[in-house]
Amino acid sequence: MKNQQRAKLIEFQTRAFTKGSVEYINEQWIFFDEGTEDASMLEEYNHQEIEIFSFNRWRKGILLEDGKVNISDSVHFLSNDDTIRIRKHLVFALEELLNELSDDCFYQFITTLNSMKFSIYDCIYCYNHLTFVKDEKRKNGVNMMIFDNEEGLCSVNHHFFYNNNNTDRFEFTLNTGKRMIVEKLTS
Repeated sequence: MKNQQRAKLIEFQTRAFTKGSVEYINEQWIFFDEGTEDASMLEEYNHQEIEIFSFNRWRKGILLEDGKVNISDSVHFLSNDDTIRIRKHLVFALEELLNELSDDCFYQFITTLNSMKFSIYDCIYCYNHLTFVKDEKRKNGVNMMIFDNEEGLCSVNHHFFYNNNNTDRFEFTLNTGKRMIVEKLTS
């Protein structure tokens, strides 16, 4: 799997965005989160990718200062009540872990998580033990993740052993008690 294919799989995950609207109040752009109704300063997202809903489709751009969005080398000016979505950031430890996984393990992990109705953007906690054994020839340990999709919880333990032969074992456990185990052996 190429990096481009990995990026596509990540890009099309559910719940990858925070969706809401913008308003210009007291000479400042305010973002209103549709899900939580929280308000925040739009400038917190300057120089990040956002998408604007216009002409019945989402258009990608980079948020600039003063309510400007760079879309395909042109500048779009936000208007009151524009609907936008802001791409969420992955938990740093999870992002690092995904980068360490082989292509097969990466694909199996994400597709299994998705089949259980969870997204990598649902991650609320990740312990990445691989970070601490990165320079060792023989690597083994467990990475631990917790996902919350607002309907349930999923705990994932990733047992790994990397030496001459590599073993990756993912144990998925839902709060309902349902369990699934995926194991990958490579030489």
